[in-house]
Amino acid sequence: MPRDNKTPLIQKIAKQAYISFKGFKSSANGDNNVVADKQSELISLVTAVRAADLKIASRKSKPSSAAAGLQSPPVTYMHICETEVFSMGVFLLRTGASIPLHDHPGMNGMLKVLYGKVSVRCFDKLEDNLTDSSVLPHFEPPLTPLQTGSLRRSVLRSVAEYSENSGPCLLTPVRDNLHQIDAVEGPAAFLDILAPPYNPDDGRDCHYYKVLQTAAEGGTDGKSNEEEQGEDKDKEEEAWLLEIPQPEDFWCGGEPYPGPAVSV
Repeated sequence: MPRDNKTPLIQKIAKQAYISFKGFKSSANGDNNVVADKQSELISLVTAVRAADLKIASRKSKPSSAAAGLQSPPVTYMHICETEVFSMGVFLLRTGASIPLHDHPGMNGMLKVLYGKVSVRCFDKLEDNLTDSSVLPHFEPPLTPLQTGSLRRSVLRSVAEYSENSGPCLLTPVRDNLHQIDAVEGPAAFLDILAPPYNPDDGRDCHYYKVLQTAAEGGTDGKSNEEEQGEDKDKEEEAWLLEIPQPEDFWCGGEPYPGPAVSV
């Protein structure tokens, strides 16, 4: 029997993550292709991981403790390891919990569900080229001048559900970089890999966003239905995002990681 069979799967994942993302420079677009070429083995390992490999048991809802739940964080995090190349840990979501829409500036990522089910909604920011002469839609409710300065034009790339039998959800610095994660039909947990890790001093800080609704809906600009339908096909995935502070109903607690020790 090969000796490597004794190595815990999470250790293999950490080692491969380091290999896959080492040398990545978020400012160099050419590195994206290099990372993609190196990711196939990492994706294969991450796809195979299960909660049992990390000694994490699926948690059930406890309706009788609803009052106590108000004092408990909706999301907790188990730190596994962090290097200058990547960070890895496990997020646990209570029933009905959501990690609000947020970004990962200049970062690659993988999300692999360990138990339960999550819905992931992914956006990409388009060029932030708003100027004083930019024509903006009318929003409901109307924005203040200060809020207008925090607007970001974006496109909704995907909405998908993931379970423990799904492959990982992937993000890159330019694709699916913003996402919202919602627990579906009960509690859920997922392994999270980010490369490089968040680092505000290096321009990689987490920002939160809200999807805005526009006031204008069909027929208000004198165009025919056919013209409107044609334009809707081209623009139906576009959205306006407003950068906001961390939502008051979201916070993340911490708890010990119970699985095999990892060294990189």
